[in-house]
Amino acid sequence: MDTAQRKLISVVIPAFNEEANIQQLSQRLAAVFDEESKYDFEAIIVENGSIDKTFEQSVAARDRDPRFKVLQLSRNFRMDGGLTAGLASASGDAAVLMAADLQDPPELIHKFLRKWEEGYEIVYQIVTDRKGTGPIRRMNSQLFYWIAGMMTDGRIPRNVSDFRLVDRKVYQAVNVMEERNRFVRGLFAWVGFSSIGIEAERAPRTGGVSGAHTFGVIDLAFKGIFAHSYKPLRLISLFGLTLSALSFLAIIVFAVRFLVEGVPFAGFGTIVCLFLLMFGFLFTMLGIVSEYVGLIYEEVKQRPNFVVRTKVGLDDD
Repeated sequence: MDTAQRKLISVVIPAFNEEANIQQLSQRLAAVFDEESKYDFEAIIVENGSIDKTFEQSVAARDRDPRFKVLQLSRNFRMDGGLTAGLASASGDAAVLMAADLQDPPELIHKFLRKWEEGYEIVYQIVTDRKGTGPIRRMNSQLFYWIAGMMTDGRIPRNVSDFRLVDRKVYQAVNVMEERNRFVRGLFAWVGFSSIGIEAERAPRTGGVSGAHTFGVIDLAFKGIFAHSYKPLRLISLFGLTLSALSFLAIIVFAVRFLVEGVPFAGFGTIVCLFLLMFGFLFTMLGIVSEYVGLIYEEVKQRPNFVVRTKVGLDDD
């Protein structure tokens, strides 16, 4: 095939403390690249503020295979910051987003490409089983997808990971979004385009230690939900109206009982419990409002989503 007509596929790989996986990852990706001989490839490893030798291993991968490029960030900007940085440097006709821990099998890219060739603009992995994860993590994931699906009217499908192929028009549409509270998976769901999922197991880690701790996952889940849904705020209004209606009915009932029976009981304990319950609801509502205020605070500061320290193999390094 004429090289002038060959399409380029960019593979974006955020990597945080993944020195144990970079070599195997680069070898498996190189094998995929060689098999897909009708395409050109570039793999952008985004070194995301690691404290191990991830950067050195990434540069070594570049030395072995010039299709690999390295973008080193000044600190850890979390997974979504790494994805945003990589997509900003991508130039392919399509981009593949994947993690560096080999839980996203590079070989699935073959199936992604076949679906892209059929005309789908977003092809994502649907995780059928999470190997090597504990019951708490699996429960957290299921709870997140259930709440996120409910709060976003199903725009974030259940068990869909960040591992995906997106057409150039899709990732360019996401690139121009300047919001600071980025939940990249939600942004791809928001822009639309024709999408399809491919079911596959999520493999266990081959090396290193996962950085996805429970509290970090919970924080990401809240950010993803609050950044893509106003329903929690609407629930506050709904709860207030419902409570007002129930209170009005209760006043009528107690007024009738007072006229008929007199004061039914002293009720000190009941009143105290009701006050505590209502204060609990009140502070929960204030907490929801404060989450949205926090998101607004981050937006108005307009700080960048990432800061680049070093580029290796990219056009303007």
